[in-house]
Amino acid sequence: MLRGLRRRHARRRGRPELTYRELAAATGWSHGIIGEYLSGRVLPPTDRFDVLIALLGATPAEQGALATARDQVEEARRRALPAPRPVPRQLPLDVYGFTGRAAQLAQLDDLLAGGRTAVISAVAGTAGVGKTALAVHWGHRTAGRFPDGQLYLDLRGYDPERPVAAADALAGFLRSLGVDPPAIPDGLPERAALYRTVVAGRRLLVVLDNASGADHVRPLLPGSPSCFTVVTSRDDLAGLVAREGAGRIALDMLSPAEAAALLRALVGARAERSPGDAAALAESCGRLPLALRIAAELAVAQPEAALSELVAGLRDERRRLDLLEAAGDPRTAVRAVFSWSYRRLSAGAARLFDLLGLHPGRDLDAYAAAALAGTGLAEAGQLIEELARGHLLERAGPGRHTMHDLLRAFAVENATDAHAALTRLFDYYRHASASAAATLFPYERERPAVEPPGSPSPPAEELGGWLDRERANLVAVAGYAAGHGWPGHCVDLSRALWRHFEVGCHYQEALAVHASAARAALAAGEGRASALASLAGVHWWLGDFRQAETRYAQSLAAAREAADPDGEARALGRLGVVHERLGDLPKALDCLREALELCRRTGNPHGTGTQLVNLGALCRRLGRFEEAARHQLAAAEMFAEVGDLRLRGYALGNLGALRSTLGHHTDALVHLTQALADCRAAGDPGGEASALAALGTVYLRLSRHPEALDHLRRALAASRETGDRSLETETLNGLGETLRAMGQPDSALARHRAAHALTGETGDQYERARALDGIACVLDADGRTGQARENWRTAADIYLRLGVPEAERVRARLGE
Repeated sequence: MLRGLRRRHARRRGRPELTYRELAAATGWSHGIIGEYLSGRVLPPTDRFDVLIALLGATPAEQGALATARDQVEEARRRALPAPRPVPRQLPLDVYGFTGRAAQLAQLDDLLAGGRTAVISAVAGTAGVGKTALAVHWGHRTAGRFPDGQLYLDLRGYDPERPVAAADALAGFLRSLGVDPPAIPDGLPERAALYRTVVAGRRLLVVLDNASGADHVRPLLPGSPSCFTVVTSRDDLAGLVAREGAGRIALDMLSPAEAAALLRALVGARAERSPGDAAALAESCGRLPLALRIAAELAVAQPEAALSELVAGLRDERRRLDLLEAAGDPRTAVRAVFSWSYRRLSAGAARLFDLLGLHPGRDLDAYAAAALAGTGLAEAGQLIEELARGHLLERAGPGRHTMHDLLRAFAVENATDAHAALTRLFDYYRHASASAAATLFPYERERPAVEPPGSPSPPAEELGGWLDRERANLVAVAGYAAGHGWPGHCVDLSRALWRHFEVGCHYQEALAVHASAARAALAAGEGRASALASLAGVHWWLGDFRQAETRYAQSLAAAREAADPDGEARALGRLGVVHERLGDLPKALDCLREALELCRRTGNPHGTGTQLVNLGALCRRLGRFEEAARHQLAAAEMFAEVGDLRLRGYALGNLGALRSTLGHHTDALVHLTQALADCRAAGDPGGEASALAALGTVYLRLSRHPEALDHLRRALAASRETGDRSLETETLNGLGETLRAMGQPDSALARHRAAHALTGETGDQYERARALDGIACVLDADGRTGQARENWRTAADIYLRLGVPEAERVRARLGE
């Protein structure tokens, strides 16, 4: 097509075709890229396409048709290309010196060939027998058989306080497989169904470690024969064998030969020179891999001692434990090794080991260890290294360590100052979270004012990354604190983390923390308004406006009861926005005005600017354009004064949308371009998407349809990524209007119907009427006037009930 335009242009001029050099001089592009465009190998971007076809003499009418054709080509190519899928590689490091288990490895190979789920279970429930080591080692050995990756999760099934719920496990797997967090359903059955859909046809290995029973893992089993699952448990998981046809691999202690081989691999020449002592040491350890590894480290740490001395010491330790424990307990051998190793630690390392078992999370760094032990950072790091050398801690990533569940249980038994240590730990997490909020969102008043803990905290420049690394621990700490006597810490974590969760779209984590905080606030006797408002925010982000309305109303009542004007203003402002979405604009106006007055009265400039933005947006919807402009200008100036680039972008974006509504499109583009830049600079993808959508609307009004389509499509993708269902609905309607203007009624109808379906879930009344109006326009143009009139009548009724100017436009269409 482009080459045809080039030839026609030449004929009309009566001159040879423009050369690549001439085209390059006229456009400023390289010769090579022009050749790519004219050969058809590269599709020109929208802006370059417009320049090129105008340069080649396309008429205005042709330019619109050609732009539509170009976008259809792009859409077809986009549909034809498979979206890149993440390839998770979640297996832990392979076990150093893995020895033996040849029969079990062969069984796993056979089960893989037969497509059956594998269950690695321990004989007599013995921990430390090497279930995880076998699963991980086999997973690394067969990684090439699973090109779509490996999923791994420690379910902590035998931890009475902190097992991983199946719903939480599914959420983590779905995120790892590329599902946007907002698209993850709330319910367990829905998550399990989506998980089975996502993994269907993929060659994936799924390792479910430390399951408590069949019901724990059943929702996590893929439904596709292309996936292979390995489950480890102390239980025999008879239910999985009977119902799902899993193959069971019973794992007992190592054979004498395997145990001796492992000691030779770990200890080296001494074990080879003294095979009798090595065999005796293996028997003293019950031939359990975990115990053998710890004993081997004891031997390596004492190179001058004979193995016979270590054997004698372990026998003495076992006799001591035998007096305290029931005879025949299979854990006695492991406990003997733990106790012997423990008693050889320095006093500081032994104390830290005791306390590490108390940590509610899965792993920790030196800062958390320092908080538990009440030491400095350097000392904590040295003690961690001592424990890691003795295999009492395992590395879980750069600067992070975790603990085997059997060691955790042993450590907790010896902890003596648990309450004080946990208080220090929770103080640390609370203070670091509040410091991170102050660093990242310095204008927010909704965060706790807490005293610095006695232990060190990360420096300010590391706090953003710290929040990301510690997110899972913060959720675990909040839940534990709420239920075990630290309700105030949970409430403070909720207050510190709400904005981080909001901006980062961490919906499931937010739901867990804020729900815990709402319960804890009752026990703490304070902070209920904040916790309820944050919980309401989760429902708002997920598009459940009706539930958000209920929670914000509860937050408002709690704030008024507590005489908390900041909390009252926050609840009123958010409640006003919810009322606007649900169609009660007078009530929305009252709430926003009251919130604005409260913020002014309490001297809260940031809150004042926020309410001005929301009030201005509502006034624009009601047709009060001068009032709307005043509010947005005042908000933009206020945010510029306090230095909040992000919300200045929101105010300018709303001002740009207003100017476009009034027909001042050049001004609108200036404001919206600045809004886009502000939101990008502030790292706010939601604000960036909103500015893109508004720019698309301006380009539509300017009849620059390709640019409108490009901006709206980008906004739609971003809204789905961030989970902003309000913006998704608005953008779908904008795309429908643009496609209708471009002469693509079928595509337009599909977009409006998708928007209409979304409003059925969210309750957004304005966008519902807008979708019905768009559907009616397409139907009317197609000659289906009766159906069109039905949709217009419903749209007119909604617009009239809202009291917005669009009502007259739709009524005029009905009259026509």
